[in-house]
Amino acid sequence: MRQFNYSAIRDEKWDSDILGLVAAIYKLAGKQEQYLKQRPKELEKLVEIAKIQSTEASNAIEGIVTTSTRIKQLVEEKTAPKNRNEQEIAGYRDVLNIIHESFDTIPISRNYILQFHKIMCSHINNPMAGQTKNVQNYISASYQDGHTEILFTPLAPYETPEALDKICEEYNKVIGNLELEPLIAIPVFIHDFLCIHPFNDGNGRMSRLLTTLLLYRSGFFVGKYISLEAKIAKNKDLYYNALNKSQHGWHDGTEDVIPFVKYILSTILAAYKDFEDRFAIVEEKLPAVDMVRKAVMNKIGKFTKQDIRELCPSLSISSVEGSLRKMVSSGELKREGTGKSIYYVRLK
Repeated sequence: MRQFNYSAIRDEKWDSDILGLVAAIYKLAGKQEQYLKQRPKELEKLVEIAKIQSTEASNAIEGIVTTSTRIKQLVEEKTAPKNRNEQEIAGYRDVLNIIHESFDTIPISRNYILQFHKIMCSHINNPMAGQTKNVQNYISASYQDGHTEILFTPLAPYETPEALDKICEEYNKVIGNLELEPLIAIPVFIHDFLCIHPFNDGNGRMSRLLTTLLLYRSGFFVGKYISLEAKIAKNKDLYYNALNKSQHGWHDGTEDVIPFVKYILSTILAAYKDFEDRFAIVEEKLPAVDMVRKAVMNKIGKFTKQDIRELCPSLSISSVEGSLRKMVSSGELKREGTGKSIYYVRLK
């Protein structure tokens, strides 16, 4: 079976891109701490938005969808799911809430990962909930001409429990002994988790939940305010490409994990930059229309009222709608489309 040694990663020569990403993330994480002290109330609204987006996006990557209204009801009001997709979504919601509330008391171990999987599957009838896989799984791609190609063969079922134990043990060792920068150890752990592919189903969603947990435990809280899952979903081809590049040679320890590490770090950095943009809009006490105007100036091309709502979390949806109407009347914006397809374009 493949050997895991995270201590050896410490001695690798990381390129300037990765070191630059790590430095930039630390700089913005320090700024975020200051922002949180200044305007905690306004920023709490970002938490609600991010939870909804994270739950929606992480499931959508796997083709599990429902309406925006139902997502909001399931996440904010914890309403009962009505169908299989909503049951899957409710399970993700439950694990995400546990991470938000108790991340600092959740150890990184196989048993806890299995427990997360069991909770994630708690609303569906899944006899393998909370258990490692009992059949060999494959990572494959389907093409338009109908053929399917196996891109990667994960570990066999009999090797999986030991491998999960090993990556948790190695991760805990290098983090506990301060042997490896957490921002490098986290993507390496997630990459190994995805290569092991420990469950019959739910591996992608579990990997994103674990990413959030590991970041929180290392003091990087951007995912609480800006959805990392939504960023991944927006450019999921980049995610799969980075994963595919980094998987070659994994079984014999000759893989190049750098593309995946860069992808994850770039996503984290983009989220921190988004957080800074949103804080810049809420930090001044402005009338609603001026706050919306400031948010609109951040947008290029088409945008929706929901895009503006995310940038102005202290405003109600009716205040955002009223401000957009005023800007359309004054000739600052053009409104296009009907119903749920309405979007806006800046004219100035």
